[in-house]
Amino acid sequence: MVNFDEIIERRGTRSAKWSWYAPDVLPLWVADMDFRSPPAVIEALHRRVDHGIFGYEFNPADVKTVIIDHLAARYGWSVKPEEIVFLPTVVSGLNAVCRAVGAPGDGVLVQTPVYPPFLTAPGHFGQTVEAAELTAVRDGAGLRYEVDYDVFEAAITPRTRLFILCNPHNPVGRVFTRAELERMADICLKHDLVICADEIHCDLLFDSHQHFPLATLAPEIADRCITLMAPSKTYNVPGLGCSFAIVSNPDWRKRLEAAAEGIAGHPTVMGFEAAAAAYREGGPWLQAVLAYLQANRDHVVDYVAAHLPGVAVTRPEGTYLSWLDWRETGLADPYQFLLDEARVALNDGRTFGQGGAGFTRLNFGCPRALLDEALERMRAAFARRG
Repeated sequence: MVNFDEIIERRGTRSAKWSWYAPDVLPLWVADMDFRSPPAVIEALHRRVDHGIFGYEFNPADVKTVIIDHLAARYGWSVKPEEIVFLPTVVSGLNAVCRAVGAPGDGVLVQTPVYPPFLTAPGHFGQTVEAAELTAVRDGAGLRYEVDYDVFEAAITPRTRLFILCNPHNPVGRVFTRAELERMADICLKHDLVICADEIHCDLLFDSHQHFPLATLAPEIADRCITLMAPSKTYNVPGLGCSFAIVSNPDWRKRLEAAAEGIAGHPTVMGFEAAAAAYREGGPWLQAVLAYLQANRDHVVDYVAAHLPGVAVTRPEGTYLSWLDWRETGLADPYQFLLDEARVALNDGRTFGQGGAGFTRLNFGCPRALLDEALERMRAAFARRG
């Protein structure tokens, strides 16, 4: 089993996370974890390397079977092989969906603050972002987000064609309940919207929270739903490039395939190998990493409450990302302050759109010693400011 406390040197290994900033900066930003991938994945990749030939693979039936078995076992979701469309990344999927569903000038509804590609993908096709800001509820050092359904529906215009759902939500960490999902879906159906559900973090859940794939709620929702998933975040293989869409409606599936043709490309053969091994044999590793991540999450929450006065933080229900609210501290630019004074790199909340100013995102998917060092640097810098 993997030792999640092991600190593995990632500088000099083509790691964007560890090479983006100066060597003295601790990077807790981009969403990949500082843990070794599951042993089964590494072994599968070694076998492929030993084979020595790395040709094309476009539509492997065995990988589809593994995905189908995984979704059935975890969510009771019955998916047919023809409903799976392979893509290199979920981000390429977001862009392909925008092209498939709307036309230039149409609107795309998103819930901010949200993962930045949700905000950029519509513009790549001349579409506009229509933001329905989530409601932040602050209780001392605690922070939680809720859906205001009046705000959600009011953001829809006559030109809106698509709603992109992020569930579990990045960066606020919500795992939306079945009732919340049903109400949002009902509003979308009322306005004849297609829903793209980005569920890439769906297997990274804490406590007793349960993920409901949107397409499983009702046949009429599935008929208007394009679901994006990948093993990349769950099993820490984002650099291998393998994701997929699940589209039960054949017309929307054809549109998605046409929109992606010649642009999105295909997963690599190594990505397919990793995906198959992860879904087939990665269960024990996943249970172990979830326990470690949950302990890290709780540690961040407790540390912020004890040592960063005025700062509030979410207790994520899913993902390995904390969302910190610095607005009551008087810091005009918390991201730059932490980078300059603490030498810690988080994500700037402003890049997450409306509702992100004054916030930072922290990736706690790392060994506890690195997390502690980053938190202590933040505390010390915050204390020095007087």
